[in-house]
Amino acid sequence: MDGARGWFGIGLEGVSKPGNAGAVLRTAHAFGAAFLFTVGESPGLAATRIADTSDATRHLPFYRWPSVEAMGLPARTVLVGVEVVEGAIPLPSFRHPLQAAYVFGPERASLSPAMRAACAFLVRIPTRFAINLAIAAAIVMYDRMLTHGRFADRPVHQGGPGGPPPPHRHGRPLFRRGPPPLFRDDAEGGEGSA
Repeated sequence: MDGARGWFGIGLEGVSKPGNAGAVLRTAHAFGAAFLFTVGESPGLAATRIADTSDATRHLPFYRWPSVEAMGLPARTVLVGVEVVEGAIPLPSFRHPLQAAYVFGPERASLSPAMRAACAFLVRIPTRFAINLAIAAAIVMYDRMLTHGRFADRPVHQGGPGGPPPPHRHGRPLFRRGPPPLFRDDAEGGEGSA
């Protein structure tokens, strides 16, 4: 996605249905994922092509790890598990990391205890009951796009904005506790105009 900040990967642990796996891979490709991965048992790639009509694994790096311990995520990646568990952060209240890998568990079970322990955060979609895996993945990626993408603000009235967002302007850095000496305007250490 143009103008998005950061990058993300999408992973599946123990997913058994090729249609669901393929739909997640295709959706990740559409939303601009940087890489894809599976952990543990998963459908073969040929089987996932029934739903992955974009052939995502031929266009994006794809990793197949046999276990959580074997995972080799890029440096600075924050692993985020998407799970319906007590204590998980509701997705609308979650601040997406700039570099993240989101992992989704099997259709009728949960992420493994090892995977949950490896996650920096667990988030949940606040629905009345569990939803389809591919739909859940799409919702998480859409929420990330809203957070890290660059879009015009929604208008107060119904409908769309009057035009594109204004171009980004680079200005002086803003500091919550006043600027450090390097950015001060005068030699006596004044606050400057940041």
